[in-house]
Amino acid sequence: MLHRFADSDKVLSMRENWIRPLLNEARAQGLERTAHAYPETGGKIKIDGQEVLNFASNDYLDLAHHCHVMDCARKALDQYGIGSTASRLVTGTLPIHEELEERLAKEKGFEAALVFGSGYMANVGTIPALAGRNDIIFADKLVHASMIDACKLSGAKLVRFAHNDPTALKKRLEQFPATNNRRLIITESIFSMDGDIAPLTEIAALAAQHGAMLMIDEAHASGTFGPHGSGLIREHELENSVTVSMGTMSKAFAGYGGFIACSEILRNLLINSARAFIYATAPPPSVIGAALGIMDVLESSPRLGVILQANADSFRSLLHTAGLDTLQSQSQIIPIMIGDNEKAVAISNKLREQGIIAAAIRPPTVPIGSARLRLSVTLAHHIDDLEYAAKLIIAAVKK
Repeated sequence: MLHRFADSDKVLSMRENWIRPLLNEARAQGLERTAHAYPETGGKIKIDGQEVLNFASNDYLDLAHHCHVMDCARKALDQYGIGSTASRLVTGTLPIHEELEERLAKEKGFEAALVFGSGYMANVGTIPALAGRNDIIFADKLVHASMIDACKLSGAKLVRFAHNDPTALKKRLEQFPATNNRRLIITESIFSMDGDIAPLTEIAALAAQHGAMLMIDEAHASGTFGPHGSGLIREHELENSVTVSMGTMSKAFAGYGGFIACSEILRNLLINSARAFIYATAPPPSVIGAALGIMDVLESSPRLGVILQANADSFRSLLHTAGLDTLQSQSQIIPIMIGDNEKAVAISNKLREQGIIAAAIRPPTVPIGSARLRLSVTLAHHIDDLEYAAKLIIAAVKK
């Protein structure tokens, strides 16, 4: 019996002997990644008794431990149990799923909304439903990986345009004029690695002018911009110019899940064609309950996003004044351009020793040669925390 297991291990090793060279190559290029376990979540945590400022958390509004949000999650857990136990189209749709969708649609200014298991699933489910093999997708060069994966799944022709450049988009639209196909423009409102803001008004005007659909990923703008955290589409009053507004419940909403806001007829199409919706178990009740709790907080405290952006502006100013390259950041996401992969990791490690978690972001998440520190400002960071962190970050980068 032992001999048989030994033979099996040898065969398995032969089948997987192609893996180690790939890992070795990643290590040699400073691109190897590992998952570290942290004892807590949030923008300010304790590790081995030491208080650490965490600038790698997406809990922008510091709501993951909010008492009302947790109470709403518990209430849903007590009422419905730990899981939805089926897909939405079987028996997985619960009253709280529909309640959340109604509230999201109202908050986003659209007729309807549809909740998915994650933001990734929302993009992967929606984009292939909007465009197929005979269609064209125009994508900002820096859109999220989930949007690119969705474009590949759709089979549509993918045409990239220069980042946040309406002139480049206009040229692309003219280069590929409409025939009998559908055309879809996709972008983000707040870009996840650069922290900059898309020129949404200009892009929406081009979409209307060229008869193209427009989908905007508001993952990092939901909760942090717009009235009651309703996002930048609402802030710029573009609801009638946008086909799909996408968001997540894992950033400012501090939980898990994704959603899209759209017309009622498009929602019906997605229910019937979005594979990431049809073939996935419905999000668990506690997750939905927490999201409803977050919406209560945003309604009762409409200035949370305003305070967050004011704090981020002050922090960015300290870094920029010291000569650090924060790119075109205009949000709570503040990159510091380093360039070299190993240097970015070394600076991140040095800051970690000093009680600052600043994630080193490297290719393929960002373009080659643009490794950086990615800092997320949250409401857990007070002004004195940000001033203290700025001093340490400036010293580490300059050294």
